[in-house]
Amino acid sequence: MPPLPYHKTLKAKSITVSRKPGKDKDTFKSAFIGLFNDNNPHLKAKAPFQVIELKEVEKVRFRDLRNISFYLLGNDIVINNLEEVTITQENNVVTLSGKQNLPQK
Repeated sequence: MPPLPYHKTLKAKSITVSRKPGKDKDTFKSAFIGLFNDNNPHLKAKAPFQVIELKEVEKVRFRDLRNISFYLLGNDIVINNLEEVTITQENNVVTLSGKQNLPQK
């Protein structure tokens, strides 16, 4: 049975996207999305103010987000300079979209 649909828009300055093993080797993993009030939370070792766990995820898509970093040391994806993030899960696909306030270069 596929997971229940999920759709929520949340206020956060940054998020991390991580994974956790599934129930067994034949099931999809769980996606963990940590919400933070500061940029670069991986450098500050702060706990997120909220964690969203979505089970049985095959992939995570990123839409309308431009500043995304993948840190190989921790296997996490970090998205900074957010105003809000929308998290949607339909079947085994999670889509992250949102609004970023990026510094002008």
